[in-house]
Amino acid sequence: QVQLVESGGGLVQPGGSLRLSCATSGIIFGFYAMGWYRQAPGKQRELVAVITPGGSTNHSDSVKGRFTISRDNAKNTVYLQMNSLKSEDTAVYYCNGRHSMISGLDYWGQGTQVTVSS
Repeated sequence: QVQLVESGGGLVQPGGSLRLSCATSGIIFGFYAMGWYRQAPGKQRELVAVITPGGSTNHSDSVKGRFTISRDNAKNTVYLQMNSLKSEDTAVYYCNGRHSMISGLDYWGQGTQVTVSS
């Protein structure tokens, strides 16, 4: 059974930091590109950052320089370090795993709420 379990969300003041974690099981982690997406109320889900099996990363322009995606292949876990948080970062954050060689094979976590407010 495949599971992607996010943790680390919560309420933080503007300018603060959070680190999200996504622990996976049931997949061969090293074959998967891992991504973080977010969805704010009334908005479409958007890509925040992605990391390939080899460790190459890409971050959306809205978070570049503030957020950093990383992965620990020994722990089958992907992280999102979020610094200098802004109110517009408020959203549900979702973890995604996409097989690097099998088209259409991907999995989602249940999401974790991040709220940036004073």
